[in-house]
Amino acid sequence: MGDGSRPEAAGAAERQRSPHSGSDSLLRAVTRRLRIWKCARSMGAAGTTCLGILIVLLAIAVLGGPLPGDAQQEARLPRVGFLFSTSPSDSRVPRVLQAFRQGLGEAGYVEGQNIAIEFRWAEGQDDRLPGLAAELVRLKVNVIVAGVPAAIQAAKQATATIPIIISGAADPVAAGWAASLARPGGNITGVSYMMPDLVGKQLGLLKEALPKVSRVALLGNPAGPVYTPWLRYAQDAARGLGVRLQVLEARGGSGIDSAFEAMTRERADAVIVLPDAVLLFHRARIADHAVRRRLPTVSGASDFAEAGGLLTYGASIDDGYRRAAIYVGKILKGARAAELPVEQPTQFELVINLKTAKALGLTLPQAVLLRADRVIQ
Repeated sequence: MGDGSRPEAAGAAERQRSPHSGSDSLLRAVTRRLRIWKCARSMGAAGTTCLGILIVLLAIAVLGGPLPGDAQQEARLPRVGFLFSTSPSDSRVPRVLQAFRQGLGEAGYVEGQNIAIEFRWAEGQDDRLPGLAAELVRLKVNVIVAGVPAAIQAAKQATATIPIIISGAADPVAAGWAASLARPGGNITGVSYMMPDLVGKQLGLLKEALPKVSRVALLGNPAGPVYTPWLRYAQDAARGLGVRLQVLEARGGSGIDSAFEAMTRERADAVIVLPDAVLLFHRARIADHAVRRRLPTVSGASDFAEAGGLLTYGASIDDGYRRAAIYVGKILKGARAAELPVEQPTQFELVINLKTAKALGLTLPQAVLLRADRVIQ
């Protein structure tokens, strides 16, 4: 069978060889206790005190309970299930985890000391998320943290009782995850990025940085939950800015390739990328296409600028995960997800990649550069 069966077999053989070993052991134990008692009587009060301590320790041992130090070491830590759609090698993961652990610290928790984190990675394959979410439920984690919509939906389908903290969901009410932002009513709450008007600000920023832009390709994933409202806001903003939009759809890598071929045919001046987990996963591919075709890009997540995109303006993803960790702390201290309001972003950042600007042969206005929260050289 294996190593686990040998001690049991050996124990059985030993009992077979000594049929009276149980009564002999009892007799020896009683004899030892009598000797201790006689010794303690001869020592007076001090001995009686020592004997009392010994009896307590013996009782704990007989009942099978651990000693106080062992009990403290074996105490089960609360566990957080962290459900990722990406992989540990994703460049943004270390920064996100640093922000999350910072939030845990603000809530009074330190990983490995008074809290444990169970990580599950879908490696960019969203069809794996339901199985990973079910695995976290089987582990009986105390709370689940999920960022992208596919991970949130997988967690929701896996459990209706374990609290789920979201970070970055666009519209939890429209998605059916919460009754309202003020009072979610179920087991899901956290931080939402429900601000489709940001796409208008991104287009305005692009027009300010590159005044001659007149034809902008819009890249979005129609399967994403925010596609329709963000597209509508983008179309309204484009009309106001005198910009013609070329709407292109992509559900994955091959769709992105085809979309950029269409941009080239239609002679687009720039690209705006709508928020979507699939497009974010392929951000390096998008940036590579854009630079090779000399197309400036603007999007919401700063990860795009770090991957080679020109401009990004949007809510701080890092701050979202920091605040999500604070919500984890509230849940572990007794708060109910149904009663914790879904929060909106409070920190926004403009990131400019000057290395990409140079590769595209662009000189950005000083007024735009001075407003940047971060410049990538």
